[in-house]
Amino acid sequence: MTKQTILGRVTQLAKANLNALLDQAEDPEKMLDQLIRDYSNNIREAEEAVATTIGNLRMLEQDLKEDQDAAVEWGGKALAASRKADELRAGDNATEADKFDRLAKVALGRQLQSEKEAKDAEPTIASQTEVVEKLRSGLDRMKTKLTELESRRDQLVARAKTAQAQNQMMDAAQNIDVLDPTSELSRFEEKVRREEARALGKQELAASSLDAQFEELDALGDEAEITARLAALKATT
Repeated sequence: MTKQTILGRVTQLAKANLNALLDQAEDPEKMLDQLIRDYSNNIREAEEAVATTIGNLRMLEQDLKEDQDAAVEWGGKALAASRKADELRAGDNATEADKFDRLAKVALGRQLQSEKEAKDAEPTIASQTEVVEKLRSGLDRMKTKLTELESRRDQLVARAKTAQAQNQMMDAAQNIDVLDPTSELSRFEEKVRREEARALGKQELAASSLDAQFEELDALGDEAEITARLAALKATT
């Protein structure tokens, strides 16, 4: 996996438009769950890739430090050899002096090589450092996005449960309206009223029969009175 691929992938994931994705989803809750799993996996992969990139950068930095230290060390050796050559030449030992001058040149050549390697490594290190910073920034945005995903998922689940409860309540209310239990009470009330009417009818029938009996009794009493009065009249004549 190259650094360009890592950087492009992290940037793409970090810039993902959650609202657009959710608008296109048939089941937003399931999509969020899948996104959370994908993001978590991608973050782990990106972290490993970034760690590898950082490790490579640190190796380059160590190599640069070694080249810089080597340049200083070879410079010191070149100076020491040059001074020794000057000292021998001052003592009329030209042969040995030339030997140490040659050593000084070798040391200077090594110093020049180390400095060149250090100089060549500096742009690469600067570029790698920039890449690492971008990768870290992308990872931070991805982690923020993951937190946002988890929060949106929790909110969506809560809203779905609330909507489900409201729909169940409305369905129950509609069922109550369609199957109104008070209609059964009304039918029962009508039956009671009919029974009450029958009882009233029987009472009226019973009362009329009793009145007829009392009227008949009264008629018999009048007739007996008349008969008695007639007998009295006859007795006085």
